[in-house]
Amino acid sequence: MNAVASVVQEIGGTLLFLQSILRTMFYKRIKIHEVFEQIWKVTVDSFLNTSMAGFFVGAIMTVQFTMQMKEFGALGYLGGLATSGTFREVGPLLIAFMLSGKVGAFTSAELGTMRVTEQIDAVRCLGADPLQEIIVPRFIGIIISSFFLLGAGLIMSVFGGMLMGQVFAGVNYEEYLRHVPTIVSPISIINGLVKCGVFAFVLATICTYKGYTTTGGAKGVGRSVVATAVATMICIVVMDWLTSFIGESMLQMIQGYR
Repeated sequence: MNAVASVVQEIGGTLLFLQSILRTMFYKRIKIHEVFEQIWKVTVDSFLNTSMAGFFVGAIMTVQFTMQMKEFGALGYLGGLATSGTFREVGPLLIAFMLSGKVGAFTSAELGTMRVTEQIDAVRCLGADPLQEIIVPRFIGIIISSFFLLGAGLIMSVFGGMLMGQVFAGVNYEEYLRHVPTIVSPISIINGLVKCGVFAFVLATICTYKGYTTTGGAKGVGRSVVATAVATMICIVVMDWLTSFIGESMLQMIQGYR
């Protein structure tokens, strides 16, 4: 019961914190230059890692599909199927996991250190709102940069799949890409981008909340970083299921109306 109560308390605290952030965004002036500074910082620090992760996700998906497609003699459809699977499900999920460890853990540690060293309290003592000055720029910056990083990772997954298709399956680049427009529909692309946006929002909410509510000195910062990584991964999996369920339901409704 204590564990259940703790989980419910954490969920409630996170939602109340998110409400405070949104209220600050809509009713107080946000320093745009600080938002762009956070976007630049997160993007530069994580672009290489995200691109490499996306590249290898595409390569792995191509290897897995190759093993199955060879049995049916349908390697011509390898590029379309691998790209569709990567865009719809596997790509956003795995790349978001990587970002949760890179961006989420760093932000949580940074804010947690500011909390335990009383820098956030000092901002409040000077008459400023810590949410307005510190949290909201990071929140917006993480959402925007993470969305584009996830999108860049998906694009790199295509190149990873093309290379592995050539090396592992003997499918040239033109043959690999030929059926991509046939199988990868606009709905698949939209579905992948929606997942990217949702995952970025979840990541920004959890890491800022965990960092802002850190207590217990240096050990508390370590606990917040671990809690951020665990909570982010669990929530990303749950939101992946939820977005997939809603997306498939809406697709069936659209097809039913037709």
